[in-house]
Amino acid sequence: MTNSQIGIIMGSDSDLPTMQDAIAVCTDFNIQCEVAIVSAHRTPGRMFDYAQSAHQRGIKVIIAGAGGAAHLPGMVASLTPLPVIGVPVASRHLQGLDSLYSIVQMPAGIPVATVAIGNAKNAGLLAVQILATSDGELLTKVQQYRQTLAQSVMDKQTKLEQLGYQQYLGNL
Repeated sequence: MTNSQIGIIMGSDSDLPTMQDAIAVCTDFNIQCEVAIVSAHRTPGRMFDYAQSAHQRGIKVIIAGAGGAAHLPGMVASLTPLPVIGVPVASRHLQGLDSLYSIVQMPAGIPVATVAIGNAKNAGLLAVQILATSDGELLTKVQQYRQTLAQSVMDKQTKLEQLGYQQYLGNL
């Protein structure tokens, strides 16, 4: 059993620049995560082992990057009892639409949550929120994070009112 509660997986190291935002969220909330390259096509045995044993290692949520052929989130979801969040990774040819469509077209009974194309940060935040449903201290941190977001918007509004929109735009 590991101390990691969130598994962050991707089919290739080329997905890591996108997935690093999910890792950063885990770090910001002081949640250990394990990060692994688990290809649905090149290492299917590894994918099977990873997905089927994740809950036994203490993982509670899996975030899976969906690049290229985009099968990793769905295949992992079919093999694990854990919630899986798919991150569509923007591809060279189809800009991530192929990955998005793959994730949202899962058959009934095999759910995979998804976030916007390339938005691993939101995947990390969703994973944290899932963990927070059974962790009061973490829930408080999520609430504080949300308050910080709201305050940021209010600060921008105050600045906009003070400067006017043209000068505000000039400062962006």
